[in-house]
Amino acid sequence: MNGVSPPPIPPEPPPLAETIAYVRGLGKPTAAEVLRAARDAGRVALQPRCGVGSHSQMTTLLRDLERHARPDILTLTIDSHTRLRRFDNARAVLLRNPAELNGYPLVTHGWPRGRELNEAVSVPLEVRHGSPDARRLFETSVASGITSFEGGGISYNLPYSKAVPLSESLAAWRDVDALCGELAERGLTIDRELFGTLTAVLVPPSISLAISVLEAVASTREGVRCVSVAYPQGGHFEQDVAALRAIPVLAARYLPEEVEVHAVLHEFMGLFPKERSHAEDLILYGALLARLGGATKLITKTYLEAYGIPDTRANIDGLLLASRANSPLLDFISFDEDRVGAELEWVLEEVAEIVEPVLEAPDLYEGIESAFERGRLDIPFSASRYARSAIIPRRAPDGAIRYLESGALPFSERTLRRNRESLADRSDPSDMGAMVKGLTSDINHFLNIFGEGAGAPTRPDPEVVEQYRHT
Repeated sequence: MNGVSPPPIPPEPPPLAETIAYVRGLGKPTAAEVLRAARDAGRVALQPRCGVGSHSQMTTLLRDLERHARPDILTLTIDSHTRLRRFDNARAVLLRNPAELNGYPLVTHGWPRGRELNEAVSVPLEVRHGSPDARRLFETSVASGITSFEGGGISYNLPYSKAVPLSESLAAWRDVDALCGELAERGLTIDRELFGTLTAVLVPPSISLAISVLEAVASTREGVRCVSVAYPQGGHFEQDVAALRAIPVLAARYLPEEVEVHAVLHEFMGLFPKERSHAEDLILYGALLARLGGATKLITKTYLEAYGIPDTRANIDGLLLASRANSPLLDFISFDEDRVGAELEWVLEEVAEIVEPVLEAPDLYEGIESAFERGRLDIPFSASRYARSAIIPRRAPDGAIRYLESGALPFSERTLRRNRESLADRSDPSDMGAMVKGLTSDINHFLNIFGEGAGAPTRPDPEVVEQYRHT
């Protein structure tokens, strides 16, 4: 044993009425209230990623981040065993050595300990995970008084799982959303954040937003009343600003008027620069993008991203740096609004062509499943056998992400022509060697800008990490 007392077998979740009363008695805002206040104030709310196996260490981590960086929302990142419903495995590893877990096993620790985490800090918590079937995790999260929960039946299946049928993940997440709807009817709004980041690298904005639109429509039909649409920073400023600005437009077009919708930006999720100055340039660049794109919330990064899981100090410094984007001294920053407008028109047209045929289906869930079977919905680089992964994205010469190949997506000739013309000098998709070389260069976009070359280390140099801690 590791000397840490094992968690007791968690009791059954309490009745919803008791949980709602608990949340109201916590004396702190819900995630939905924090997001609404940030949007009304015209500032970007900040949230780090964080999650460790040990309950005591998780408590300390949350307290340290709040004390030194003042984030608006804090995170419980869940371990892989829990994501896959291997709760016995999670418990066995927790008893053997919590450090072997790559996140916090909330179901194993149980909702009483979840409440202890909630009471340890003054800001709301969000659960981030990656589970195609999150029903038990969601029940534990709700019982813990956690008021934000990430994921969806498409976005938390196809990027992560190889053999989970869409019918199963969609049904599981329908149950999650239905419970959210019941809570909303009783006066407790859970923020449902949709993982539009998908496979995170070289994701064309329109496919990211299209998947989020479909998940948002599905969730709001079950009664969800607060939706956060997450978008991954792609690397082209005007295109990224346009994608963020598209979110409220799409919400007005496809969602009920009474639903609150927030745009969320994930700072760049591709290969990060190794040098601290370069990494911090990219962090600040992403934070400014969130501000200028009108994002309600920013998921931050750190200067240790290239080296693996960042430590607490790096998370604190990343949050403090990103918070500079909220400075009133930066109101002078502007950019080419005409280019943003052109990109916005482009992405809205592509999203409409993708989602509207699916929304016409008599049953939305069957329509989504059928569209993926026929390739009318698809995502690039999917791990799942239930997506064709026929989309081949490439960067245009200006850095924007376009479709070199769009598979069977139902694009108009106008859309196909615009993508072809934008990528006129890109490699022939039939030349596999050139294709791999080109995609590698596109993925290494920011490394190329900073002159760091292709690739990044898989583990940190201890001397470099120690240098960073004292810089």
